Amino acid sequence: MNSPAAPPAILIVDDEPVVLGALKETLEREKYHVVTCSSPLKALALLQERHFAVIISDQRMPEMLGLDFLVESRRLHPQTSRILITAVLSLPTIADAINRGEIFRFVAKPWLREELLATVRNALQRHELITRNEELQARTQALNAQLITANGELEQKVSDLELERTRIDAANRELADRHENSLELCRRILTAYDPVLGGEAKALVEYAGKLAETGHFSVAERHALRSAARLCDLGLIGVSRELLRAFRNTPNRLTERERATLHHHPIYSQTLAALVDPRSDVGEVIRAHHECFDGSGYPDRLEGTQIPWPARCLAVVVGFVESGLPKQAAIDRLLALSGKAYDPEALRLFLKVTNLVTLPKQVREVLLEELEPGMVLANGIYSPHGLLLIGEGQALGPATITKIRNHNQTTPISQRLLVFT
Repeated sequence: MNSPAAPPAILIVDDEPVVLGALKETLEREKYHVVTCSSPLKALALLQERHFAVIISDQRMPEMLGLDFLVESRRLHPQTSRILITAVLSLPTIADAINRGEIFRFVAKPWLREELLATVRNALQRHELITRNEELQARTQALNAQLITANGELEQKVSDLELERTRIDAANRELADRHENSLELCRRILTAYDPVLGGEAKALVEYAGKLAETGHFSVAERHALRSAARLCDLGLIGVSRELLRAFRNTPNRLTERERATLHHHPIYSQTLAALVDPRSDVGEVIRAHHECFDGSGYPDRLEGTQIPWPARCLAVVVGFVESGLPKQAAIDRLLALSGKAYDPEALRLFLKVTNLVTLPKQVREVLLEELEPGMVLANGIYSPHGLLLIGEGQALGPATITKIRNHNQTTPISQRLLVFT
């Protein structure tokens, strides 16, 4: 518990004991702490040792005039309030002393008690304000000094962080360049081993890049799709050139063992790709890029949404690029296998972003998730069994869109979704 603050001290200097006693008694009745001194010289010595809030001095004293004493006391304690008591008024001198700040007020003899107390009270308030102001200024200066130091430290830290960020950016660019070089090296290895594989890899990268530029992938999925497009066939290096030619020319004549070898190449690709891009999601997309939407693919017989979304999209790209068919025939084959080998939504996205099929100017392709109320269908929507669900030219409302999406959850809608612009 903090002890109460001591009352402010008042120093009274007068060579007349009667006046000194009268002033002391008057002020002590008001609970002020009063110190008296009959000699201005002794008072100056006392001021060397301690501080007073208010100094009251008589003007006419044998050792020195009160005004001279107060001027000297100001040099020792400038914040102290100084009051001059005089019976002989020299108004120009006193006014000049007040203006120069040598005294705060003067009191004429004989004084009025209330006037004296009011003057002392104002003098104490002045001293308190000056003291608090000095404390605040000192605290402000200390805080400013701390702030300057903190700002200097902060600027240094910001500079260090900026330097570190620059280093990290440079390191990231170097890593990205090395990664890109590693991917390009893998493509060239494929090209050197089998020029057809190299050409297909280049096409895969091109189409996968177009897909990745859309807003239908997260950052991680976008990276996985792009990397997997370059590395998904890396495992075919372990397959003999003779078997690759046989697979392209006469796939129906392959033996079960030869077919099993080819079906294991996603696993081999996953293993080799980990040496170039160790991210697990990249390996998962590579492993699953030959899985079929209906579960008939390889190597793990995944189906539907068990297959990572980037892998479902990559499967469509691979199906188009590696079909060996002319463009329209390849597209017709993809559409025929929609909902079976390929995720219909992934196929719709592929056709939309690649612009491989020319549509009338007033028609555009949309994904199932892009259907909005007010759209007008440019083609009818049918179930896999040929049942008409929504007729051509019908405007879509919220209930109709919900019906389409609910039906897709139970029986995927495999056809393209075309709407009028």
